[in-house]
This record gives sequence, C-alpha cells and structure tokens, in this order.
Amino acid sequence: MQTKSLRLILAATLVAAVSGAVPIPAKAQTSGVPPWLQKHVGTGDGQIAPVVLQRARELYRQKVSQREVRNPCYLAMDATRPSTAPNGDPGQRFYVICEQAKSFRAVSSGYGNGRKLKRADFSNGRQCARNFSNAEGSKLTMGGPYVTAETRTSFKGYYRQSGQRRPLQRTFLLFDGEGETENARERAIGGHPAVFVKWQCRYKDPSSSHADEEGYVPYGALVNYTGGRSNGCTTWSQSASEEILKLVKGNPTTLYIYPESRDISAVATAVKTGASLSQAGLYWNASCLKAIGAPIFWPKKTLQPIINEWRRSLPKQPPLELPVCK
Repeated sequence: MQTKSLRLILAATLVAAVSGAVPIPAKAQTSGVPPWLQKHVGTGDGQIAPVVLQRARELYRQKVSQREVRNPCYLAMDATRPSTAPNGDPGQRFYVICEQAKSFRAVSSGYGNGRKLKRADFSNGRQCARNFSNAEGSKLTMGGPYVTAETRTSFKGYYRQSGQRRPLQRTFLLFDGEGETENARERAIGGHPAVFVKWQCRYKDPSSSHADEEGYVPYGALVNYTGGRSNGCTTWSQSASEEILKLVKGNPTTLYIYPESRDISAVATAVKTGASLSQAGLYWNASCLKAIGAPIFWPKKTLQPIINEWRRSLPKQPPLELPVCK
C-alpha cells in the first residue's frame, strides 16, 4: 500500500482531475481505473472492494461535474469489513483516494453499534456489523452517498495526560446526504475522532471557560475506541482525523459508504436461498458474512416508531450531577 501521507496529498495540485467523466457500468466495476489504483482494488486487507470503488468514483465524478465538489480527493467506506485486521490492528475500511496525486490510503473507522430494545434487537457486535438503518436514534450506519460539510468543535471534558489536566476539544465533520441518507443532519451523522471523556467527577475551576455557573468542570477518563463501534458516525483514529479534517476543511468532497439497503436486501436473499454471492454479482466481506449469517436493513418507516415508543416509555431522570472530585 502506498505510504505517502495525507500531508503530501494536501500539497498536491487542487485542480479536479475527473470532471465530466462517464459513469462506470456495474458489470465493469474496475474498467477505467488507472493501473496505480488498480493494484489497491480487491478484498484483501488494506484493499478496496471493486463495487465500493466503482460507486465512490461515480459519486465523485457526478458531484465534480455538477460543480458541487472541487477537492482532488474523495472518500469511501466499506462497513462490511471486520473491526480487527488479521494482525490484530484496527481493520482498514475507510479510504482516502486522490487520483491526481496517485495516492491511496486505507485507515480504520467505526460503524454504528445500534440498540437492543424489547420490541427489536438491532445491536451490532464489536467485530462485524449485521444491522443497518437510517432511522433517527437507531445508532446504526446508513450506506449511500454523502458530501462533507462544515465542522463544529465542542468541549467534551477534562482528562489527565502527562500529569496534567487537559481539555478535550473534539471536532465533528458534518455530512450532507441524499436519498436514503438525506436525514444525515437530523441524525447528527458525520465524522470525528474515536475518543471521548467518560465523566467521573467535577472539580472547581472558575477560571476555565468551560466552567458551569458554580465554577465546576467535568473530569474523567479518556476513552479511545479507534476501529470499534460508534453511535452511527464515521470515526477515525486521532492522527487520521487530523489529516482528513485538514483535507476537507473549506473544500468539501464526496463520501460513499457501502452497503446500501439494496445491497443488504440482495445479500440477505442470496444467503437465504443458498445462492453464490460472486455468481450473483454481489459483495460482502466473507469473514463478516460468516460471522453474522445474514445482514439486516431496518427501514426508517419500520424502526422509527419502535424507537419513538421506547423513548416515550423511559422514566424521567433528574439532571445528572457529578460528584466532586476528591
């Protein structure tokens, strides 16, 4: 895999390379792919599956031709891949592709963990995603087309590092979707570093700009869940996040996430009938398909009422009041 960093990519020309191109037919998923990129296409670790690349390129070319995107790079994710690579590292299933710079990079990313409710269990395990949905509050990944939008940075709490208390300021990259992903903003779906502060207590620091009315700030342990599960967002390691956010700041680009609902339904049908995925022209990561049995798509119209009913059933909780740190 090419090891050129995204910092070098940022220094490359910012002229779009692929405006006005003709979409690639589904039966020729890798036709027209340049030789340098072709070597990264496949189902092995660190590679991108043909259908994922094909759709990511089509989306990017479409948005470039419509003058919605000028960024020389585009993004893709394969949520059918496992969270852990064979060598034990976080699995590489998020891709940054810059065709002009002839650069391809695969990094880890989280997928939605879902929920386990009385009326429906749509939770996902730590290694492979089985459930997908576009329902608000489902905490699940939704495949399809997105375009990166603005960023928002928020305070998440203080944690200890190198003997000092430090604030965690986490930047969130918003996504705009279309079709089945059009409610991305309603769902607060975007990309951010896979870290948060698990609050444990509060301490007095009235000089902090993050202090509450009584002068307290939250404090806790820094949790890093790189390569694991998220609440439905796309999450990256801290180092990858810095580079990706720098790449798209003020210069939006496309993100294609696989699988869409049509893929999930087709693969589930093939599994049920015992059909060969390859012969049917379908794709799912083999190890994860073996682990989950068959994927499930939960349409918003089906799952949203269940989530809303669950929310209404929750007892009213008093405001959270952290204990004072000792």
